[in-house]
Amino acid sequence: MMLQRLATELGPWSWWIVAFMLLAAELIAPGVFLIWIGLAALVIGAVSLLLWDAVFWAWQLQLVLFAALSVVFALLGRKYFGRNRAASDEPFLNQREASLVGRTATLQEPIVEGRGRIRLDDTWWPVNGEDLPAGTRVRIASARGRTLTIEPLNR
Repeated sequence: MMLQRLATELGPWSWWIVAFMLLAAELIAPGVFLIWIGLAALVIGAVSLLLWDAVFWAWQLQLVLFAALSVVFALLGRKYFGRNRAASDEPFLNQREASLVGRTATLQEPIVEGRGRIRLDDTWWPVNGEDLPAGTRVRIASARGRTLTIEPLNR
């Protein structure tokens, strides 16, 4: 009852206040969702400016149209601005460990008790695998965090 009275007293501007609050909340809460609901409130506010004195423009109709527009705008926003980006030509960008899987290298140090390290390019990487002497050719089988799992190449 209080909200109905407030909306009646503020008139069409109540929708614009709601829209402003939703758009401001979008800045704080990322996710590109509240913007569509805020735009629906802006549209209802603009239509309310034109139709406020019309007999059929009751608050119930405004709420129904607001809900419908919110859904429509959210679906359109998701369709045209959603996360359906094209596949990257650099799938391992910022995932250096994953980009090393499949590479081969020579151990500069032996692997003792299943642990060691290997030098790839300009970086020393911790490795797990069976005990192997220095000089063994290995292939990187997987990466977990910063640790690589290796296997001997000639087996």
